[in-house]
Amino acid sequence: MKIIKPNRVTRSFTQHLASSPLEVFKLLCPVREAEWIEGWDPLLVVSQSGYAEQNCSFVTASLPANAVWYVTRHEPENLFLEMIKISPGITACRLTIQVRPSQSGSTADVTYMHTSLGPEGDAFVAGFTEEYYAGFMADWETRMNDFLRAQAAKTS
Repeated sequence: MKIIKPNRVTRSFTQHLASSPLEVFKLLCPVREAEWIEGWDPLLVVSQSGYAEQNCSFVTASLPANAVWYVTRHEPENLFLEMIKISPGITACRLTIQVRPSQSGSTADVTYMHTSLGPEGDAFVAGFTEEYYAGFMADWETRMNDFLRAQAAKTS
């Protein structure tokens, strides 16, 4: 048995989103994300409802091996989501998202914690800088807001 101290990085970011908390929460789903993230195309989604839910699993294309995601907590009543992403041989990741109401719509506190599973994971963790994460989150925020605003324009 080999036990080592984790090589881990945790990053958090608060997004400001232009819709109600429940509408934002509904988009945090492996199926619904395809509506607002160009190129998002999970290879497999295992779900009773066809959408994100407790114990939903999905697989996304990745190299050197596909990533497996598992929804550990899905709490629409609390606007809270937690999932684990395993990228074999690279990282184990815990993602949490807490959506809250705000004056302009919603905020979403998004936290990724990546733990290295080997040399490739060490390189990934080293590159998961605050600057990289802020750019990643800003892009996500822009994509979701563009989608939310387009949806609102269709209904008005």
